Amino acid sequence: MSSSTHSGTARAILYAFLANGGIALAKTWAAWLTGSGSMLAEAIHSYADTGNQVLLYLGLKQSKKPADLEHPLGYGKLSYFWSFIVALMLFSLGGLFSIYEGLHKLSHPEPLTDIWIAISVLSVAIVLESFSLMGCLREIRAIRGARPFRMWLRHTRSSELVVVLGEDVAALLGLALALFFVSLAALTGDPTFDAMGSMCIGVILILISVFLTIRVQSLLVGRSADPIIRETIDEIIRHDDDIEQVFNTITLQFGPYTLLAAKVRLKSGIDIDKAVAHINDLERSLKEKIPDLRWCFIEPDVTD
Repeated sequence: MSSSTHSGTARAILYAFLANGGIALAKTWAAWLTGSGSMLAEAIHSYADTGNQVLLYLGLKQSKKPADLEHPLGYGKLSYFWSFIVALMLFSLGGLFSIYEGLHKLSHPEPLTDIWIAISVLSVAIVLESFSLMGCLREIRAIRGARPFRMWLRHTRSSELVVVLGEDVAALLGLALALFFVSLAALTGDPTFDAMGSMCIGVILILISVFLTIRVQSLLVGRSADPIIRETIDEIIRHDDDIEQVFNTITLQFGPYTLLAAKVRLKSGIDIDKAVAHINDLERSLKEKIPDLRWCFIEPDVTD
């Protein structure tokens, strides 16, 4: 993750934090006045999202800590750890609580009051959340370049941006559902529609949290570098005149940084001093082209 990517991710987290914090307070006020289960579910969801942004930013900062004796490859995977925790919180604090609240309201229906307040707050929240989503998409657009969005989403190693995107989408869907069901409850006078809205919001949150958990889990286990980085590495090594054959290359992503290990066959007749000097030059060239290539191990050999 380059410095521009790091700052872009931090901005996306800030957009989401400010939007969710303000929306959470407004939803709490509206839930207290109206007694709406959908509104309460949305308020809890927004509070969870606000806390999640703090955890994502914590992971982003901690992943930049320098390596030490106990962690020779640094702390890059802390960003994946906190992203994983956020995905679980979205499932538990957001999804499960919303379903519980819906079931509670369904079994103990209560008439809603001052529904116009809930509808007004939800409408404003949709506008604010849309700004947060647009901010996140703008940062993603700057990072992905010419790559299609679906390809970026499939291959990106930026867990924080994926989680912020998932939260923003979940928030907008939840707000739209809450507005729809609260409006139905207002038109029909039937509070069970409000309870159904809360349960639907919970299902949406759980589905998105499962998607995020699966995406981050692959990074925690250990995933290779972005395909563009791998292609750049292969091209540099392949066009080196003193390398006859590339036996294999292995990359691993550690948060913002990349590790490379490669085994190559050098041209015959090169003495050891020239071989060492050439490999050092190759490693410098790779790190110049790929600034976040933190570790580079090139092994000369005659067989795989």
